[in-house]
Amino acid sequence: MAKLALVYGMRLFPAEEVAAVTEAPITLKGGKDARITMHLIEGTKEEIEATLRQSLDAFFELYPEI
Repeated sequence: MAKLALVYGMRLFPAEEVAAVTEAPITLKGGKDARITMHLIEGTKEEIEATLRQSLDAFFELYPEI
């Protein structure tokens, strides 16, 4: 199996301050560009943690071969 790199970022903001979430640009070796879809989870600390765990589980279910 190839060595993989999981690219992610997290930051907390007051929910009422978030106006929009867009894609994040990534530059790959060889000059290629890629984009990462950013996600927004709102709620209490506990709700955010639970939703994030579910999202991570669902993400890796998309790749059963790894």
